[in-house]
Amino acid sequence: MKQQSITTLPSSPEAERRSRMIKYTIAMSIRVLCIVAMLFVQGWWLVVCAAGAIFLPYVAVVIANVGTPARQARVLRPGSIVRVEPTSPTGGPAGPTAPTSSSPSDDERGAA
Repeated sequence: MKQQSITTLPSSPEAERRSRMIKYTIAMSIRVLCIVAMLFVQGWWLVVCAAGAIFLPYVAVVIANVGTPARQARVLRPGSIVRVEPTSPTGGPAGPTAPTSSSPSDDERGAA
């Protein structure tokens, strides 16, 4: 099995939360600038600033909740548990072995 590399692990919850908070704060700061700019601009610029003030909260939440694509590598998880039959001191399987399937074998089907 391949050894897990520290670079393929996702970022810690604290680092992820900090990154989301920075993205959200930047987007909401731009929204505040749009609201202030609405007091001083006219014409189409007023519409642009109003649209920014209205739609930036939604955009800020979406941007903050989107993970960083470079760090979205799939984390390898330990494989499934592999059952290992105990061995006797002679090297063979310990105790009686049970059949793995309850269906009749090819020999039993041919005899019927």
